[in-house]
Amino acid sequence: MRQFLSLPIVGVLVVSALTGCTRETKPEAASNSLLETVPFVYKMTIQQGNILTEAMIDALELGMNKRQVNFLLGTPPLVSFFHADRWDYTYTIQRGHQPMEQRDLTLHFKDDLLVRIEGTQRPDPKRAAARASEQILLDVPDYEAREGLIRQGLKKIGLDPKN
Repeated sequence: MRQFLSLPIVGVLVVSALTGCTRETKPEAASNSLLETVPFVYKMTIQQGNILTEAMIDALELGMNKRQVNFLLGTPPLVSFFHADRWDYTYTIQRGHQPMEQRDLTLHFKDDLLVRIEGTQRPDPKRAAARASEQILLDVPDYEAREGLIRQGLKKIGLDPKN
């Protein structure tokens, strides 16, 4: 009689364990708390990927080899094992409560030379020409030797070692 009563109890436990983990509605992939939507709550800036400036991208030229591109842009974060001649640079940034920005740059190589550039960030020859015409002139003052406190003190009492 005891075995007969324990069988329905075990059955109920198994069924409740299997159905207890299921839901009718699925949770969001990244559930946000209620406080994240409040504007005065601080939310830090999140950056991922290589930061590529306009100057770096404008310096790209078709015909560059992989070493030159690697020196200019850095190591690509995405290199496909199956497509070794394709480099993907993806950069995302989310500033506070603003929506996430994503910038992509895809470089295609053939025989170790850059043959095609794709993505949201592309070289702009006009922008590069404007940047190249800018000259930076620096006026560097002549060197003035300064005397330290000890040397000034020694001069005042007449014990200057240079004289």
